[in-house]
Amino acid sequence: MTFSMKRIMAIFQKDMKDLSKNMYITSTMILPLFFAFFYGRMDNLTIEVHYLVINLVLAVVTAFVQCAIIAEEKEKNTLRGLMLSPATLPEILGGKSLVSFILTIGTIFICAMLTGYEPVNLSLVAIAIIVSILFYITLGTLMGLLSRSVIEASVLIMPVIFIFGFASMFQPFAENYPILSIVDYLPSIQLIEVAAAVESGSGFADVVGNLAIILAWSIVAMIATAIVFKKREMDE
Repeated sequence: MTFSMKRIMAIFQKDMKDLSKNMYITSTMILPLFFAFFYGRMDNLTIEVHYLVINLVLAVVTAFVQCAIIAEEKEKNTLRGLMLSPATLPEILGGKSLVSFILTIGTIFICAMLTGYEPVNLSLVAIAIIVSILFYITLGTLMGLLSRSVIEASVLIMPVIFIFGFASMFQPFAENYPILSIVDYLPSIQLIEVAAAVESGSGFADVVGNLAIILAWSIVAMIATAIVFKKREMDE
């Protein structure tokens, strides 16, 4: 079975049409935009504040929208049809992920304008953000496959938003609670470290370790998603 861009675009167009009618899902973009507008009125924002907003976009928009798209397919009993269609797993997930990817890029761009964030090395920051988007899309897909409805997806995604979206707030407590030092390895914290290194003049070689950690998270999430997807394909 050959890879087909036509099938990907057909799935993408269908999901965009469905998403435009679902204000409950699209309204999630308001939260990071609100934070961006609020912080944008302040002076001399630190890199941590800029990335509090960006990480919130990744958790609230990327992961939740992707999760809700998959969960809605399950709720309407249309995901089973997609699984049995000629479309392959990469085509199905690629078409659905394209929606979340475009919404994420657009929201991050608007938030960066509102907060006045202008990275020193845009290309390197863009690479880090795209690798991060890959992780959050995969995580959202996994959460969606584990959900039975959009409402249930909203509940399951809350820990993701709290842990990954606000991870930087836990770091100051790591000295008193050593177990919290694990947050240093979360993708959201690694993204902040990449951005901070870029601002200090570091190049790709200096942040390749951080990017590798984010990519490792993505690979683990992909493997888990593929396993759950195949299980749903056989069980349903």
